[in-house]
Amino acid sequence: MSNKNCPICGNENECMTGAGELNNCWCSNEEFPKGIFELVPVENRRKHCICKNCLNKFKEEQKR
Repeated sequence: MSNKNCPICGNENECMTGAGELNNCWCSNEEFPKGIFELVPVENRRKHCICKNCLNKFKEEQKR
């Protein structure tokens, strides 16, 4: 799995960290609930960015 893929679903994560003038990504303005990181395999934690779809899905499931 490359760093361009979400470690949860495998789809492209659209990470833009290090790109552009500000080196910012869409995720820099997001809040990630602690529990979402438990869905990431240990070997991929802090190495692969979670995609926006998985983040939104997790947040929706937490509301239920």
